[in-house]
Amino acid sequence: MIIDTHIHLDDSRYDEDFEAVLCRAYENRVERFIIPGADPSTLAKAVEIAENHKDIFFAIGVHPYDKDHFTEEIFHKYVQHPKCIAIGECGMDYFRLEGTLEEKEAEKKSQEEVFRSQIRLAKKYNKPLIVHIRDASHDAKMILLDEKAGDIGGVLHCYNADEELLSLAKENFYFGIGGVVTFSNAKKLIQVLPKIPLQRLLIETDGPYLTPTPHRGERNEPSYTTLVVKKISELLEVEYEEIEKITTNNAINLFHIV
Repeated sequence: MIIDTHIHLDDSRYDEDFEAVLCRAYENRVERFIIPGADPSTLAKAVEIAENHKDIFFAIGVHPYDKDHFTEEIFHKYVQHPKCIAIGECGMDYFRLEGTLEEKEAEKKSQEEVFRSQIRLAKKYNKPLIVHIRDASHDAKMILLDEKAGDIGGVLHCYNADEELLSLAKENFYFGIGGVVTFSNAKKLIQVLPKIPLQRLLIETDGPYLTPTPHRGERNEPSYTTLVVKKISELLEVEYEEIEKITTNNAINLFHIV
């Protein structure tokens, strides 16, 4: 069994053939799915999907780009739902920073405040984190350490291959690997991958985004996690079945889903 630990099934691009997407996943032994929270406006849809499908779970979170929509009230409304298994995706993202130096620093500070708030909520409700980090590795890591986020642990979603973050494996964090590992230009990730303990690897799609080779340019979907497992197996020279087994057990251990 494979668990897709990060799949935006609440995205409208799955609306027309949702059940067919799930069928293809099941046919390829992908049997559990986690919908991350990003924009609170789609959370109700994610909850409804999870309630109607026993193998689908959801997380509550606000992506750095949607930080202005963050309110604690929406967390309190859903966090104790039996299908809510994590907080996130939350984190730091400096990729789109623009404006004056003062404006950039204000944006960083605003992201930090929302990130810290979500870490504290995760600790309050004893839920692991789904963490988004882009072009902000050092600051994000320092925040996680400062907030003692290792008490609850989590996953570095779409791990960015920054070696500075590897030490978080000792802080109860896992590393989400998706379609990027199959890209011909993913040299940094390919070099860093062997340095991640096997017991800290998770499989994800981030669908509908980051579709693996040879389907780049198409919509991503959970069945393509098999391509990620296959590529990891080749790079680490570990049997496919072993990678599948280890990453599934890792996901179960982190998110407590069966």
